[in-house]
Amino acid sequence: MGFQEIVEVIGQVIDGAGVAAIVVGAAAATVFAVRRLLRREPDVYSRFRRFLGRSILLGLELLVAADIIRTVAVAPTFETVGVLGLIVVIRTFLSWSLELEITGRWPWQKDRNGAHRPADDGT
Repeated sequence: MGFQEIVEVIGQVIDGAGVAAIVVGAAAATVFAVRRLLRREPDVYSRFRRFLGRSILLGLELLVAADIIRTVAVAPTFETVGVLGLIVVIRTFLSWSLELEITGRWPWQKDRNGAHRPADDGT
């Protein structure tokens, strides 16, 4: 097995981890939301959205990493680097949009105390 095949396998494994993060996160968010609904806890919907959003963010980060590994490590061309750039821009926009939805602020904004702090989801 050559270098390119090894890098391709590594990329596929990281792709799989990204998809798994999204699927497992969605399933866990749903289970927790149903459990909270049955207990009639308040704020079920926003907690569900935060948990699901974090799962999607993690999955997107892993998918971007896999794309970078496959594109840069295996004979990059202007075309493949251009496609990678477009993919990274789209996924970055999605990540920032999800971050705004989850925390109510952009990733580079600080909270009132001046610290970068993730929102508490209560789980």
